[in-house]
Amino acid sequence: MKALREWIIALIYKGATSTKRTRTLLTPLVGLIFFCIVLFLIIVSFYLDRFFEIKRFVSKPLSLVISAPFLIIGSFLWLWSAGKFFKTKGTPVPVNPPPQLVTDGPYAYSRNPMMTGLFMVMAGAGIFFGSITLTFIITPLFVFMSILEFRYIEEPELTKRFGKEYVEYKEKTPLIIPKLHRN
Repeated sequence: MKALREWIIALIYKGATSTKRTRTLLTPLVGLIFFCIVLFLIIVSFYLDRFFEIKRFVSKPLSLVISAPFLIIGSFLWLWSAGKFFKTKGTPVPVNPPPQLVTDGPYAYSRNPMMTGLFMVMAGAGIFFGSITLTFIITPLFVFMSILEFRYIEEPELTKRFGKEYVEYKEKTPLIIPKLHRN
C-alpha cells in the first residue's frame, strides 16, 4: 500500500512539475475524471434512495430554504478558491497547480477551501433534493475519503514541491474547517 501511495505522489509531482504543454494537455482529462466521480456519487445516491424507497427527509419549500446557504456559500467558496489559482497561473487540477503556494484569500483560513465549498454544495444538493443518502451517507463518506487523500497523497506531494514553506503553512492553517481569524 505504501508503494502505491508513493507512486501516486510521484505521479502527481511529475505532472505538477512537468512542461506547460504536458500540464495543459492533462488538465481537462484529470478535471473531467474528478467531475465524473462527483457526478457519479450524486447519481448513485439518488439511485439508492429510489432503490431502497427512501422518502424525502424534508419537504420541497423547506428544502430550498435550508439548502440555499449551503449551495450559495459553497459555490462562492469554490469559485473564490479556484479564482485564486487562476490568478496565479494555475488551475484547481493537481497536475496543473499554481507555480507558487497560494496562502491568501480563502487559503488564509483553510488549506482546502475549494473542497470545503464542494462538500457544502454536495450537502446542499442532498438537502435540496431531500436525499438522505446524498446528505448523510455519500457526502460524509466523500469528505472522509478526501481527508485521507489530503493527508496521505496531496500533503506529502505539496511538501515535496514546496518544502518548508508548505510545512509552515500547514502548521498554522486548518485542513478543512476554516478558522474565522487570520494569524
